[in-house]
Amino acid sequence: MKRNLTIANVGAGLSVLLLLAGEPQFPAQDEATHLRVTVNLVQLNVAVTDSKGNYISGLKPENFEITEDKIPQRIGTFEEGNGPAIHPGESNEAQSSNGSAGAGLDAGPATSGGAEDATPGKISGAEMASAMAGANIFILFDTSNYMYRGFVYAQDAISDFVRSMDSASQIAFYSYSRDLSRATILTADRYRVVNGVRSTVAGDDAALYNSLLMTVKDAAVLTGRKAIVVFSNGPDNASSVPPEDVAELAQDTGTIIYIVSTRLAQDDPVSAAAFERVSRATGGKAYFAGNWRKEKEAFSSIQEDLSHLYSVSYYPQANPNRGWRSISVKLVGPGVEKYHIRTRDGYRLLPQTQINTGADLATGGGASVDQQ
Repeated sequence: MKRNLTIANVGAGLSVLLLLAGEPQFPAQDEATHLRVTVNLVQLNVAVTDSKGNYISGLKPENFEITEDKIPQRIGTFEEGNGPAIHPGESNEAQSSNGSAGAGLDAGPATSGGAEDATPGKISGAEMASAMAGANIFILFDTSNYMYRGFVYAQDAISDFVRSMDSASQIAFYSYSRDLSRATILTADRYRVVNGVRSTVAGDDAALYNSLLMTVKDAAVLTGRKAIVVFSNGPDNASSVPPEDVAELAQDTGTIIYIVSTRLAQDDPVSAAAFERVSRATGGKAYFAGNWRKEKEAFSSIQEDLSHLYSVSYYPQANPNRGWRSISVKLVGPGVEKYHIRTRDGYRLLPQTQINTGADLATGGGASVDQQ
């Protein structure tokens, strides 16, 4: 499938540093403002748990060893949960004077070769802190005719999830049946999001993967942790794209996907297997909740997962590989070898194409993002 989004090394889980300002709009495509941007910061979201599944907190940058295609990488920024981002390579005094890490997102031109191709350009620690704070959460709700019986219960579970999210996080609410509806664009206003949830009505056929792909594209231009939480009744009978395309673009853009299915895995094994593949490839999870209590438990688990993620970023070292780049994250230090890590295992450099996303969530206009 021809990709409509081009970002240099955005596949690294990176994003364009665009600070959210005001309520964005979705103008007609012919009115869109085109923007050429290139970035080369790789961001990983890492969950660390013990053998019982309990989250491990308090780890430091020196506890993480990252390689890309077996090439050791140097951590540029490090953040635990919703805590402040720190820059391991900068002195404590410099970080304190900036109010956070004085890390440098490289804003200069770059090619797909990585950091060695970039023209140096630094941003302030305050800008980095703003970009890294909280998380951008997209909720994608199945309003197809598959959801009729449990529609109200699903709305209740999603509304409770929205209210539970930390105030530092911004949330967007989308729904889908045959088409995608962007009911509420990214906002910190929980009332507005819940109102969007309550305003949904049941539709017809389900085009989950088409809608999920468009949601990944909306998230691609954002900085920091970004996740998509899908609430689905399972089957997809109207999409033109396979789940593999969705998983690949989410990997390339550093977007975590969580999927909550109202059907038990054994009730719809084809969809269940696809949900497992997509979520696992992006560092997320798939849940199969057969009743409203299990649905609420699934959303609570996702909220806890997001609040415990370590966000680790780096500039890739020189690497001639222009295809799939394998990422390995290991823990080092006394006693950490017994812990388990969950994160994505790589990314693919996106080919050069030209498109308009139709929705720039940061500036209120459409953005065409090109790889150099």
